[in-house]
Formats: sequence, structure tokens, C-alpha cells
Amino acid sequence: MTELLADPIMALAALVVLLLLGALVWAGSRRPYVREVERLRDELHNLLASGEPAQRIPVNGRLSPFVDIAASMNRLLDRGDEAARIAAEAVEPSVDDRGALFDSLAETLPDVALIHTQTILYANRAAGELFGVGPETLVGKPITDLLRPAYRAVMRKHVAAAAETNDELPPFEAQLISNDDQGLWAELYSRRVTFGGEPALLTVARDITHRKSLETSLGRGKLQARITLESIGEGVITTDRNGTIDYMNEAAEQLIGGTRSAGLGKRLLDLISLVDEVDRSSLGDPVARCLSERRRVNLGRRAFLLSKQAEREFSTELTASPIRGPDGQVAGCVVIFHDVSELRGLAREMSYQASHDALTGLVNRAEFERRLEAALDSARGEGVGHVVCYLDLDRFKLVNDTGGHIAGDNLLREIGALLKQRVRDSDTVARVGGDEFAMLLAGCPLDKAQQIAEDVVQSVAAHHFAWQDRVFDIGVSIGLVEVGKDSGSAESVLSAADSACYVAKQRGRGRTHVYSTRDEVMARERGEIQWLQRLQRALKENAFELYVQPIVAIGGRNRTGPAAEVLLRMRDESGGSILPVHFLASAERYQLMSHIDRWVVQTTLAAIAGGAPHLPAGRTCNINLSAQTLGDDDFLEFVVDVLDHTGVSPDRICFEVRESAVVSQLDQAQRFINVLHGIGCRFALDNFGSGIGSFANLKTLSLDYLKIDGMYTRNIDTDTVNREMVAAMVKLARTLDFKVVAEQVEDQSSFEALRELGVDFVQGYAVEKPRPLQAVH
Repeated sequence: MTELLADPIMALAALVVLLLLGALVWAGSRRPYVREVERLRDELHNLLASGEPAQRIPVNGRLSPFVDIAASMNRLLDRGDEAARIAAEAVEPSVDDRGALFDSLAETLPDVALIHTQTILYANRAAGELFGVGPETLVGKPITDLLRPAYRAVMRKHVAAAAETNDELPPFEAQLISNDDQGLWAELYSRRVTFGGEPALLTVARDITHRKSLETSLGRGKLQARITLESIGEGVITTDRNGTIDYMNEAAEQLIGGTRSAGLGKRLLDLISLVDEVDRSSLGDPVARCLSERRRVNLGRRAFLLSKQAEREFSTELTASPIRGPDGQVAGCVVIFHDVSELRGLAREMSYQASHDALTGLVNRAEFERRLEAALDSARGEGVGHVVCYLDLDRFKLVNDTGGHIAGDNLLREIGALLKQRVRDSDTVARVGGDEFAMLLAGCPLDKAQQIAEDVVQSVAAHHFAWQDRVFDIGVSIGLVEVGKDSGSAESVLSAADSACYVAKQRGRGRTHVYSTRDEVMARERGEIQWLQRLQRALKENAFELYVQPIVAIGGRNRTGPAAEVLLRMRDESGGSILPVHFLASAERYQLMSHIDRWVVQTTLAAIAGGAPHLPAGRTCNINLSAQTLGDDDFLEFVVDVLDHTGVSPDRICFEVRESAVVSQLDQAQRFINVLHGIGCRFALDNFGSGIGSFANLKTLSLDYLKIDGMYTRNIDTDTVNREMVAAMVKLARTLDFKVVAEQVEDQSSFEALRELGVDFVQGYAVEKPRPLQAVH
């Protein structure tokens, strides 16, 4: 019976049946009344059969009792429709379509930041404070555990959608379960990231409790609401049902400019214009849309506000929501907006950094490959042809070895600028390796691309690089490959261009060469076999050598810690030194790294036992280990044996490991670190900050030091973003009780900036260049 009465039409049917039965009994012998009863019966039958909620019973007839009955039934139907509408609106979920980006250094921000799939992989400090636990306690929990039950299905769909698209995910509103059990309204922004080498979501929860409270209070009490409105930082404007402004809070006045009194009685677009931040197209009138559509209108992501009352313009997020009266009808509109210029600027900066090379400002390899994929799609779908050029500088090593990293960096910047001048704005120039560049010539025929490549070769050859009191002549070799409908993946296209570049170098450098299928085989076979032979010779003939670079404590406040790092070199046939960047990849490919690391450990410990390098009391010598070595089950026993044989105390040795190496050999690495740490050896996580996954294993590994990657320490005295990142890393290290080492510090101004940020140790040319181990006493 309850279910029957829940449907207004069915309830009406039941009522009318009762009325008709009563009428028939009463009418009895009165023929006209019987006809009216039969008419009402037929009309009711038609109404029920139609299923149309808007249909009504015709009100006609000469007998007033039955006219009254028909009118009453229609009024009952009207009330049922209104109740159904209000009930539908009451259960309709309110989900905003708002977009934003968030900074990966979440520990410096007050917002909750989570990295997750369906399970939480990382939580920042603010998340721990909100939920009343340590952030590490949240790791491993389902992401839905943090939300009120009503919003958990939305989050599961949100995570699933991330796997299907590379586009930005739309934001949504949800209630989080806070420590005080009061609940927190939050707007959740998500973007795809790579965490520990796997895809994940970075989600930031922005507190909108005040806004939700505001939207509720507007319909309840104007006085209390206005007191609240004047105290918040978001601009608030309310209008009547015609879109005429009847209230502005102080924040709105300050954001728009002008005075509140001048704005009252006007429409929103009399005061401001709203345009797209990128193409400046009009976004229309959100108030008019809100009132006509009777729903919330959200302008996010790219909304830009232009004030007509003052010379002000800024990025904004703006929401226009209907205000409903006690009868449920729309009585006006409330507009809430705020200035997000700083947030969007930071998001753009982070996006730029993720897609550009920090040194040259050119596109980086990842972004180049993304653009190349788009070019491949156009070639396959539209038949548009392109050309990829792979460039390798000649004699760059001479500049780097003679003038140091600063000279090499300056040369790379100059070459990057030169390349940009030689191509069109529609083309892409990228730095894809140490001294390697790539160009994507969009819609360019091969013959034209060859002319451009020859022009680049001549321009680089004519470029004289001056450093201090020397002038260097450099060159470039270029490999070209056509991109057409039959081309393979972006990776295979780049590999082909690289092979063509190798052939150009082999034919005398300073040349160009167009790829053919034979080039890749020749390049791979000749290059790999040559490196394998050279590495085997170096191991057999003891042709490796060690250099030492000092590590200094800043301000004399650390009496213990690293004193020096040993660096590997390989002597070539002419007696020169080859940097590890040139041979380590081949050593890993041919499984030689464990042999090389054994030589380094044996040689270093023997030298320390002999007094070189000299290590002050409490200080250590740092030795790098590879992923292959960490996965070598016999290497742990080897290290212990060498320590026993040489008599070097374990607390004089610090092993440096990259997080990628630890992750790839996690079980063996944890055992290796735990055992050696237990007998006194120290451990440092090298190149910290070079990937977002750097947060993942910090709390589970027995570490003593974080070594901040050189990409953040360069130009730290002038680069605000790098400075803030290093500050956040230092803060994180303090929380975990780690010391911080900054590497690749090239000048005194960077040294001083790192001192101010609280870095404990510094290493780089600002301290001293690496020297051969034999020359250190």
C-alpha cells in the first residue's frame, strides 16, 4: 500500500475509485448523476492508460459536485508533479566541471595531495593532518576510504576514466571524512602522472567547505550570510531573478575594481567581460545561463576576467548557482569567483618544465616523442609527410673537459638558440641527450629538409665558441629520416635517425646522411661490438681509473658525513679519459656492471687503507652502485670480504644508489642495504628529485642522505622554481631525519643560495673539480 500511495497518479486512482463507488451508491435512482459518474470513470481510465503525468481530467458538465471532483483531482495531480520535481532535484548530484593542475611538491602546500590508483600510493602532510594519522598510514588504503560513502562510486569511476584518456580529468566535488568527523567539502582535481614507473593519478583536494556553507546559507538567512560573505576571500555577487545585481561583497569589489554602489542595479556583464584565456573568445553571461537553465554554471580551467570598471584582468574560476526561495522556485543567482592567476601560472610553469629541457629551454625528449606521435598520426590519416633530423655535436667533449660543465652548458644553450633560428615556428627543436638534438620539420619534403640540414651544418661550423681565453670550433653531424604513412613508432623513427647520424659521423663528421635500412644494422653492430671489446679490454688490462671529488660540509656544522665521492673513468687507446656516460649503457647491456663495480669497490677500499684519499674522522667516501650489482646475490658477501681484508671500517664507506636501481631489484636491494647498514655502512639516495617516484621508498629504506639532482641546483640563485623545490626537499629530508647533499654546484652564488636553504653538504665545481685518485693524498 505504501508503494502504491508513493505514486501520485496511483494514489489518485485509488481515491477516485472510492469516490465513484460512493457516488454510485448515492446516485442510485438519479439518472443524470449516473451519467456524470460514468464520464469521470472513463476520463480516469484514459488518464491512467496514457501514463502522461501532464495530462488532466477535463472540467466540464452541468452538475457542480462532479465538476468540483474533477477540479480537485487535477489539483492533486499538480501537487504530485511538484512533489516529484522537488524530490528529483533533491537527489540530483551536484558535480562541478572544474579543471586545475597541482604541483608535485605537495608537502609545501596546505591542500591535501594524494598519488593513487584505486589504492593510495602517497599522501602528503596535509592529508595526514586532515585524517588524523601519519601520511604513511594512508599508503596502501583504498582511495575510497577517505570519502563519504555517497561519493565512493564517483571516485572509482574517476580512476577508471583516467586509464582511458590522456586529457585532463574533470574535477568533482565530494565530502571527505575528516579527523573531527565533521566532514570536509572538497573539490578534487586530478591529472595523470608516472609514479614508480607506473601510471597513477595525482589528486589535490581543495577545501570548498566555506563555499558550500555559503551556498546553503544564502537560502536561509541573509544577515548571517552577509556577515560570512564579508569575511571570505572569494568574490560574491548576488542578483535577483532578472539578473540585476543586488549585492556584492568586499572581495568582489576589490577583485573587479570600482565601488559596490556603482555595481548595484547593473548586470554582471556591465561590470566585467569573461573570455577564454587562450583565444579570447567570449564565454557569454553565466548569470543569464544559470537563470534560464535553472542550474549551476561553472567557468573553470581557461576563464579570464576583464574588468570594465578598472584596468584589471586575471585568470578566474567562476561559478553561478541558482538561489531558490521557500517555494523551490529560482529567486536569483549567486556568483562566486576568485583570482587563480598565481595557481595557473605555477601550473603552466610545471607543465613547461615537464615538457622542456631546463638548460636550453628547448622541448625535451618526452615532449618531442609526443609531437612525433602526432606527426605520425597526420602522416597515416592525412598523408602529410614530415622529416626528423637527429643531430650530434662534434668536439663537444673537448669543450666540456677543458672548460668544465659551465662551458659545456653555455655551448649547448648557444647551439639550441642557433637551431631555433634555422627552422620555422611550426617546426620543433628538442634536446634529446647530452650533446644530441632533434628537429621535427612538419610538412616538409625530404629535399627541402636536406637543404635545411646542410644550412645547419654550415651555421654550426661557422659558430666560434669563446670561453675564457680560448675559442673552440665545433661541428655537427645530422641524420635524416622521412616520416610517412608506413613509418613505425616514434621510437623506431628516432632510432633510424640516430643510426643515420652515426653513419654521417663515420663518413667524416660535419655531414648529413639520409637513413637507409642498412644504416641501423651497421650502427648497432659496429657501435655495440666496439664498446663491448673496449670494456672487456679495460677490465682485462686494468684500464679503468678512479677520480675523487670532494664533498664539503656547509658552515662547519657537520662533523660526520661524506667527504668525497669516487668517480669512474675509462682510459682510451690514446691515454685520454672517457666519461661513464659514454660506456655505462653498453656495460649494462652486456651485463658487465657487476664486474666494474667490484673493481671500483676493491680499488677504493685498498686506496683508503693506504691513506688516499684522506678521510677526516667521522667522514665517509662515497661509492656508486648499479642496479645489476644490487641484484647480484654474491656481491654482499664480496663487500664484506673486502672490508675484512683491507681493514677499512664500514662506517668510512657510503654507497650511493639510484631509486630506479632499488626499485628494479627491490628485495635484493633491501637485504643488501639492511645488512651493510647494520654493520655501519652509510647509504645515500642519488639524483633525488629526478622523478616523481622519489617519494615512494624513502620511508622503507635504511638511508642516511639525499643527494639532490643537479638539474635543481643549477642556477638556483636566479631560478625561483628550483629554489622552492630544493627548499621542499630539504624540509622533507628534515622530516625523515636525512642529511642533504647538493651535487653539481657550479658557482659561488649557487653555493650561498644552498647554504641559506639549509643544505648540509655541497659537491661540484664550486668546491673542486674531480682529480685522479693517485693525485689525492
